[in-house]
Amino acid sequence: MLWELVRGLDPDAWLAPTPAWGWDVRDTIAHLADTDEMAADTATGGPRALAAVAAQSTSPEDTTYRGVLRGRRLPGAGVLAWWERASARALEVLGALDPATRVPWGLGMKATSFVAARLMETWAHGLDVHAALGREPVDTDRLAHVAWLATRALPYAHSVAGIDPPAEPLRVELTLPSGATWVSGPEDAPARITGPAGEYCRVFVRRMRPADARGLQAVGDAAGRALRVARAYL
Repeated sequence: MLWELVRGLDPDAWLAPTPAWGWDVRDTIAHLADTDEMAADTATGGPRALAAVAAQSTSPEDTTYRGVLRGRRLPGAGVLAWWERASARALEVLGALDPATRVPWGLGMKATSFVAARLMETWAHGLDVHAALGREPVDTDRLAHVAWLATRALPYAHSVAGIDPPAEPLRVELTLPSGATWVSGPEDAPARITGPAGEYCRVFVRRMRPADARGLQAVGDAAGRALRVARAYL
């Protein structure tokens, strides 16, 4: 787990730069603590709900940077303690949500998508921390949740890219770390993406370029375009 990776780091290791430009390990964990805090308050109507924090900011980047700056006032161990508290509360709040509840995060999403989004963000930033510390991440079958969210987000990804989604259906067939298969889309779809779930998910969280995902095979225009616009986050 990411907690275990950063627990006990020395002061210098907390300042190790990550692949995310300008962010070190402490910044990354502070961001996770801040967004977990906002996630819990967004789901419960608390004072640090995303809409309330965004209203005090000049841009989405400013909203994000506020959490990073808060972490820079603390030592690494203090940031970890903050994240542990925020994460525990987020887990409690999100675990109690009715799956049909719509959470006002971004454009709004059902509770199941919201939980998957928190898992996705933690995993993606965890990749950055592993890279900063020279450690190899271990993928698990929980990547199925990230793959599900990423695939569902394709209409949104196309809209951010400023293009219309293709009319033809897309089939996604991924191999999870255990060897199990995760699938989405009609079996007879003319466009399909196949390959390892780890590469697919990394492409969709922008931690791997499609050209470097050599295990993925994209057949059809809709498949190639999906990898080009891939975006599993707001």
